[in-house]
Amino acid sequence: MTTRTRAELRRERREAYDAYLAECPARRLLDRISDKWVSLVLTGLADGPRRYSDLGRLIAGVSEKMLTQTLRTLERDGLVTRTVTPATPVRVDYALTPLGLSLLPVMAAVKGWADTHIDDVEAARETYDRSRQ
Repeated sequence: MTTRTRAELRRERREAYDAYLAECPARRLLDRISDKWVSLVLTGLADGPRRYSDLGRLIAGVSEKMLTQTLRTLERDGLVTRTVTPATPVRVDYALTPLGLSLLPVMAAVKGWADTHIDDVEAARETYDRSRQ
């Protein structure tokens, strides 16, 4: 029987990932990072740490519940850190981890693409909708 190191076992598992399979962990991660609030929080933290209230003001339309859920999920996934500073009132800052920073170029590119091409997409939608009437 061949003995494998933990690193070899991790590499084998990583090579076996297939996001097209429903039970694949990579698919669950893709589902998570494709959430609109996740992309907005990550790009909102691009310039450095921010307080919870600053993020809430920056991201129009996000409810306190969704912002809290999103930040907790990102912290659990290792993409964001939460730092509590004892003060009156308590100060809580959120920042990207090195793992979160590695995802940032992808998220920023998708956000940039959406900002750049929204007029084209809306025109295509209007054309499509007119053709269906």
